[in-house]
Amino acid sequence: MSQPKIKRRVGKYEVGRTIGEGTFAKVKFARNSETGEPVALKILDKEKVLKHKMAEQIKREIATMKLIKHPNVVQLYEVMGSKTKIFIVMEFVTGGELFDKIVNHGRMREDEARRYFQQLINTIDYCHSRGVYHRDLKPENLLLDSYGNLKVSDFGLSALSQQVRDDGLLHTTCGTPNYVAPEVLNDRGYDGATADMWSCGVILFVLLAGYLPFDDSNLMNLYKKISAAEFTCPPWLSFDAIKLITRILDPNPMTRITVPEILEDEWFKKDFKPPVFEEKEDTNLDDVEAVFKDSEEHHVTEKREEQPTTMNAFDLISMSKGLNLENLFDAEQGFKRETRFTSKCPANEIINKIEEAAKPLGFGVHKKNYKMRLENRKAGRKGNLNVATEIFQVAPSLHMVEVRKAKGDTLEFHKFYKNLSTSLDDVVWKTEEDMKQMK
Repeated sequence: MSQPKIKRRVGKYEVGRTIGEGTFAKVKFARNSETGEPVALKILDKEKVLKHKMAEQIKREIATMKLIKHPNVVQLYEVMGSKTKIFIVMEFVTGGELFDKIVNHGRMREDEARRYFQQLINTIDYCHSRGVYHRDLKPENLLLDSYGNLKVSDFGLSALSQQVRDDGLLHTTCGTPNYVAPEVLNDRGYDGATADMWSCGVILFVLLAGYLPFDDSNLMNLYKKISAAEFTCPPWLSFDAIKLITRILDPNPMTRITVPEILEDEWFKKDFKPPVFEEKEDTNLDDVEAVFKDSEEHHVTEKREEQPTTMNAFDLISMSKGLNLENLFDAEQGFKRETRFTSKCPANEIINKIEEAAKPLGFGVHKKNYKMRLENRKAGRKGNLNVATEIFQVAPSLHMVEVRKAKGDTLEFHKFYKNLSTSLDDVVWKTEEDMKQMK
């Protein structure tokens, strides 16, 4: 494994590890080989897009997103297409999810929560004024940059999992209903602006309370609580904060507070400083149309990798939260949906060991190059647990293995990894002295 590796390339971008997966898309870390700039590369299956008759909708959404140039929105740089895929090149954000702060530190002080909420409202106000609605605001889509500023991701692209019917209204089935407005759950059509506002109210509640306003293990009971706006604010919230949350979490979309009304709210206005920025008017939309053309001249070239991805210092930094290498190699760190370990074993041996350990646990194994997809044959609480693994080469005799939940229940993933790691004791290598050398 010591010989140089040819990385997978898409046009001018060197493609690295997977950093996110969804029903229609996979997101990978990539780097512009001409400028060295890190980017997030969203990859869509063109066949699925065409099968679901979503081509025109996606073109419209992508074209709109290219025109959105707000400092609190993850920027969309360009779009490319091959014969089978659509590639969306976006800004790479390093600070992790906003709600990691809640998980790690608990609820926020009102002034801190207000600052994030102000950035969120300013962002949706800007986008709504341009006809762009998120429709799927939830913790996974609220990121932080290296300076701690909010970055809303997938603003306008969430419609990839939705359909506009003949009545002109949006209709969707959401995987995380806790943040979804009552009118969305009723499936009678809804307005994107008022639905976004409800989600913002749930997010504000969580920031201030540290837990969800609507939660129940029984899905029907949860729907009833949301439809009736059945929630109780904790006693430590100020009266003004409670009043604002109550006006946002109004189950009637016709009387729910609007963005202009929020901008005049006394609690919201405290220390509010809207961002000052210039909008560029030279956005080129030619690539959006070219993506769906079958002509070879419009296709971007793809080159495949044949060995484990070789990681340099830049790649290692990109994998750690807030550019802090201690977060990457801290042997005591916990994990939610992914974790990593290092090994001195050859890559082929690591793959064989993982396969040997996974099969007795009831997992089917699919291998491709130095990536594996493990699927539990037995359905769990949230369907079949799918686990993605990928091997990276850190040095000629050292590999890093990433194990990530791709689908299913997080607690079941934790249990799976605990069983897997027990079987891989002879593969995993993590001494404190060696970790220091790697840093």
